[in-house]
Amino acid sequence: MARPIWNGTISFGLLNVPVQLYSGERTLDLHFRLLDSRDNNPIRYERVNTETGEEVPWKEIVKGFEYSKGSYVVVDEKQLRKVAPQSTETVEIEAFVQRDEIDPMFFEKPYYLVPARKAEKGYVLLREVLAKTGKVGISRVVIRTRQYLAALTPRGDALMLDLMRFPQEIVKAGEFSFPSGSSREHRVTPREMDMASQLIDAMTTKWNPADYKDEFRARLRKVIDQQIAAKRGKKKLAAAPEPEPVEATTNVVDFMALLRKSLEEGKRSAPSAKRKSKRRTPRAKSSKRKAS
Repeated sequence: MARPIWNGTISFGLLNVPVQLYSGERTLDLHFRLLDSRDNNPIRYERVNTETGEEVPWKEIVKGFEYSKGSYVVVDEKQLRKVAPQSTETVEIEAFVQRDEIDPMFFEKPYYLVPARKAEKGYVLLREVLAKTGKVGISRVVIRTRQYLAALTPRGDALMLDLMRFPQEIVKAGEFSFPSGSSREHRVTPREMDMASQLIDAMTTKWNPADYKDEFRARLRKVIDQQIAAKRGKKKLAAAPEPEPVEATTNVVDFMALLRKSLEEGKRSAPSAKRKSKRRTPRAKSSKRKAS
């Protein structure tokens, strides 16, 4: 089990529940270092003055905010410490709201809250009353050096702390131009709507997150493993597959033809449908063998 980020408490009213905070996500990104191609040694990042080209010692480096192109104001460490949020390691609930009232755009990152020893009763009390009422606790919490808005939500046996974006961090839809008006105004025919609905019905399945994999990461991991194996002399590198040609697209689209083709071919892009079709194939083959 991973180490907790911090040991703290959930606090609302007079109730305090000791908890440990654990990250609810796992970073699977593959990170690369820049190397010197001549000897594969890592390249070190230098602190260089952009005007003189000279390396700057750590003691001469300060933090500055660029308020206009090329113009900076320096903020020293003492000023930063004065305005930095105090790390209290407390989930201080300020209010309770209905979960459905919160736009999904506000949610950013999940964390688990695990009860400390002998804190199970208060933990279960808060979890069950939130589940019963359909509400979440809105709080502020400091993780490392940053203050976040967060929602305390029940999920099964767990209490989750979902970090949220502040309203100022969300780009308003009004900043973009979207096609307004009814489908009829955009010349979408009832037949096209009907066929699109049929296609959606044909592709509809139950949500199963295990059906979805990071295919790019898997392919990249395979390339890296091949490189490592080749370096160790275990096997030769396999040739990289040729990329599939991409069909040219235009702005003129025959929606009816595309919808009809999708329905006629019985296209299924949902993973569960793919699994079912794969499972049916072996049985069909075995029946043929028995018949012969």
